Amino acid sequence: MRVLIAEDDPVSRRVLQAHLVKWGYDVVVTRNGQEAWDALQADDCPKLAILDWMMPGMDGVEVVRQLRAKTSSTYIYVLLLTAKGQKEDIIAGLEAGADDYLTKPFDAQELQARLRTGRRILDLQSELMVAHEALRKEATHDYLTGVWNRAGILAILERECARMVRTKGKIAVIMADIDHFKAVNDTYGHLAGDDVLREVCRRMQAAVRSYDSIGRYGGEEFIIVLPDSEALSGTQQAERLRNGVGAKPVETAGLSIPVTLSLGVAVMSQNHSDNYQSLLRIADAALYRAKESGRNRTCMGESEVAAPVTPGP
Repeated sequence: MRVLIAEDDPVSRRVLQAHLVKWGYDVVVTRNGQEAWDALQADDCPKLAILDWMMPGMDGVEVVRQLRAKTSSTYIYVLLLTAKGQKEDIIAGLEAGADDYLTKPFDAQELQARLRTGRRILDLQSELMVAHEALRKEATHDYLTGVWNRAGILAILERECARMVRTKGKIAVIMADIDHFKAVNDTYGHLAGDDVLREVCRRMQAAVRSYDSIGRYGGEEFIIVLPDSEALSGTQQAERLRNGVGAKPVETAGLSIPVTLSLGVAVMSQNHSDNYQSLLRIADAALYRAKESGRNRTCMGESEVAAPVTPGP
């Protein structure tokens, strides 16, 4: 584990560094508070710091205070080394945000024990962050396919529509439906149907831009949000999705299941007052026309341009 030390006295600094290296730590050495502060701004900075309280310029307490004032998801555990032994001084250091303290001259075994405590706390925090991220993903992503769930994709669409208004741009949304998906479940079973859903999502993700978003709207229906897209680019993207999904059957459990998509495209630009709900209604109506026209095709919503129908094969 990497540990940062900030100590202006060269003798004390060498002694402290020697102990830490002996205990197996990778040591980042700084000579004053400003150097320590600069080193702790890096993305890959040590998560455990030993700071001398009394240093010229920025002292250890000021470094701690600035660290705690900084908004960051990464926590840095700080141990203060101090010659101050008064109770009020120690309280002041802890209230500034230090996690622990050790009076100088320090006992090596006591320092080692306090560092172990810091490591345990950092490990616990790391586990909590992993659990928090897992819960966040569970709340916003579809458990089966891994794409955004209904709430997640609608939140993205609302946010992108608001951004479009601010930047006077355009945004396209695609509603896609797997053709005859009920027949897939009825013919091949629900496990095969789940495999089809997962593979369709994988193919769609491979066909979109890195900043586009795909979400499962419900059942076999999906929403694709395309920032900075006009009618032509939105239709072209829908066709890439259609061709990418329908290029070959889905192979699962010895079965070969042909899959196609029907898609409806809607575009909202600055000269439209439509909100994201009306944009979805336009895309949904276009999707309905695509299905009524024979499926495996793309239709453009009529609110933006005329409604050309892309014929299927």
